[in-house]
Amino acid sequence: QAQPVESGGGLVQPGGSLRLSCATSTSTLAYYAIGWFRQAPGKEREGVSCISYPGTHTKYAGSVKGRFTISRDNVGDTAYLEMNNLKPEDTAVYFCAATRNPGSGPCSIGEGRYDFWGQGTQVTVSS
Repeated sequence: QAQPVESGGGLVQPGGSLRLSCATSTSTLAYYAIGWFRQAPGKEREGVSCISYPGTHTKYAGSVKGRFTISRDNVGDTAYLEMNNLKPEDTAVYFCAATRNPGSGPCSIGEGRYDFWGQGTQVTVSS
């Protein structure tokens, strides 16, 4: 079982950039699709982006399309979420999740598909 571990969150000014990383403390991310989700205070968790294994398919929520880029390094066994032109409304706890249901093929940003979740990393966009 893959246990995702997120890193890279922090405080950034509007218009700035951050790169989140998702690795695993156990097993491997190989053959897992990876999803990024976020939860802002007082709001439900929402899907942000996903990437299949080995990286053929990606998907983005409309609110981040064109600003966020998801990728994965299968040799380094890490997935990334590059976030550019950050806005205050991007402030949230960001979660990485993994699934093999399916692992390859078109991925989903519906959280019900994901079996293994990280603890989250805080991203705060503020001046």
